Amino acid sequence: MTLPPSPLRLRLDKQALVSNWSWLKGQGGAAACGAAIKANGYGTDAAGVLSHLAEAGCRDFFVATWAEALALLPLAEAVSLSVLHGVRDEDMAVVRQAGVRPVLNSVAQVRRWMESGGGPCDVMVDTGINRLGLGPEEAASGLLDGLEIRTLMSHLACADEEHPLNATQLDRFSVLKTKVPAGRYSLANSAGICLGPSYAFDLTRPGLALYGGIPRAEARAHIRQVAYPEAQVLQRKTVPAGASIGYNATLTAGHDMEVAILNVGYADGYLRGFSNKGRMLTSDGSPLPVVGRVSMDLLIVDVSTAPETREGDWLCLDYSLEEASALSGLSQYELLTGLGARFERYWK
Repeated sequence: MTLPPSPLRLRLDKQALVSNWSWLKGQGGAAACGAAIKANGYGTDAAGVLSHLAEAGCRDFFVATWAEALALLPLAEAVSLSVLHGVRDEDMAVVRQAGVRPVLNSVAQVRRWMESGGGPCDVMVDTGINRLGLGPEEAASGLLDGLEIRTLMSHLACADEEHPLNATQLDRFSVLKTKVPAGRYSLANSAGICLGPSYAFDLTRPGLALYGGIPRAEARAHIRQVAYPEAQVLQRKTVPAGASIGYNATLTAGHDMEVAILNVGYADGYLRGFSNKGRMLTSDGSPLPVVGRVSMDLLIVDVSTAPETREGDWLCLDYSLEEASALSGLSQYELLTGLGARFERYWK
């Protein structure tokens, strides 16, 4: 049976994606520029992101899990995939996939990889975030001797702000570079790229900024929005003056109000932080305020200024990430990765 089209769409801008990657690459100087495409390309479309960026010249892609890597394997013949969460016992049956490397994060993972025959791998060293990664002392202890390390990497904890830990992590990683032989060295994420060329080393690994997120003020004039959530109008109705709108009656109409009910809600990632705050946009960019609480699957919008808006029309969520983050109290990462599976994704 052929399913009807979804009443939810996520329009994705290919040119904006490639433009963002190209700018980030330029900021890294001679360093190669990879792409973090974990969590379905930060909630967009990992397969499409890989294809479009590979066409633009990107050759290094990073996912979180082996399931993510295997789903992308048919598209990855000419590029490399690295699995950031390393290799568990449960992963060993599938780790010998062409072009896929584990990022080894612990002593146990290093030993597991070596005991299974070794081969090309990446290694993560924790220089201050206290998340995944070997300690610097472990990495320099001789534990890694004999490993074929393609990329030695670390991850910045505070690159999106002015913080002394940035320089501390840079110094620690620079020392490690002199002690641990590897094909390449990689430290900078999206925000780290904006800290300057000293953070770039041989390979940068942007994520958020690829998809329209603003990691630091330096990027604001250069990063373009990529994801545009769109929802279809299910009904238009008049709410009389004095009547309440939505769950818990958080808003009362001060006048007769024309509203549209849209097929989108917090189950799709448009969370309750947008209640009585968010906006939709008409096709010409005119703003329409969200009224009442965001429901699980439905959203109510004041369309009194848009008499042409009717059942079946499409409206776009005002989803410029930096502004939407400030409005809702959600991080830019949450806004992107929370976009649900009910969105029909398409590239323009």
